Amino acid sequence: MPDTLMDLLYEVKQLPVLQNRLYRTEKEAKACPLGDVSLVQDLRTGLVFNEAFRADLMRYDETYQNEQAVSPVFLKHLESVSRIIARSMENMPLVEIGCGKGFFLEMLLAKGFDVVGCDPAYEGDNPRVIKQYFLPGFGLEFGGLILRHVLEHVQNPIGFLNVLSDANGGRGRVYIEVPCFDWICEHRAWFDIYYEHVNYFRLSDLLRLFGTVYESGSFFGGQYLYLIADLASLRKPRMKPEDRVCFPKDFTTTLFRKIRERSAAVVWGASSKGVIFSLLMQRHGRPIDMVVDINPAKQGKYLPGTGLLVRSPKEALPLLPSEAAIYVMNSNYLQEIRGMTEGIYRYVGVDCE
Repeated sequence: MPDTLMDLLYEVKQLPVLQNRLYRTEKEAKACPLGDVSLVQDLRTGLVFNEAFRADLMRYDETYQNEQAVSPVFLKHLESVSRIIARSMENMPLVEIGCGKGFFLEMLLAKGFDVVGCDPAYEGDNPRVIKQYFLPGFGLEFGGLILRHVLEHVQNPIGFLNVLSDANGGRGRVYIEVPCFDWICEHRAWFDIYYEHVNYFRLSDLLRLFGTVYESGSFFGGQYLYLIADLASLRKPRMKPEDRVCFPKDFTTTLFRKIRERSAAVVWGASSKGVIFSLLMQRHGRPIDMVVDINPAKQGKYLPGTGLLVRSPKEALPLLPSEAAIYVMNSNYLQEIRGMTEGIYRYVGVDCE
């Protein structure tokens, strides 16, 4: 019997469970673990999540690669984040949960912040990073907590936030940054639905989680949301009629439009968007010919699901015909990529059609 307290929004089958884990061989990449997405809205809380998500499939380690800071555009974004954090938490001891490879943590340290990090995927040697998931027993006390692109990965976000609050005696501030679900819906961004992201937030969802919010908004071209709130004011959200998601019925329209194109197809960006874009294009009869990324850690590796090889721009560009279509996975980088390729190809910003 259908759950009348859940509204089904979108379904897609057999996506890579970790789209940012790259593989050493094509065979390994094609045999990667897969999982289903059944996106629902809880009609009690208003929160949106993947009802089919299985946390036991998730294994984050050193093979997980999602560092974006090799791009000057993303560096500007991180500078904006550091300024927001400085406005409300500059003189507090900070903990960054899910600090990844540590780039943003090192940026904050260079700016004089007192910050430590936690992440099992960390590969460096900075003693301020604990190479584990955050556990209350660590004894870390903080004035401010940083959760950059973490909360969308956590199966029970309210319970997770409660654990963090309890570990700090119910006090402290929290900075949360997540993808914007409203942006995904508006742009029909089917390539932004991942198994790895169990939760999908709107700004109204974040605001319902806290009684005291110091600052909130959107940035990075509207793709990301942020909020700084008082952990002591954390509460279980209650949905109001206006919080109902109006999910677009034509969500996959651009997928079928792109299938009709027949020029050489190149994906620029071997991260989450590029993985899902390549996989669904392949399944619908329009396989991608080449994948390019400027991150050296990704070059020479293979994308999960499709098994496509990731090439450097230096290796890839001499192989491309002038009529090639370069699918730019994030239009924030469109001008940067045009400049790197001398503007001689056809460029398609997949999120601005």
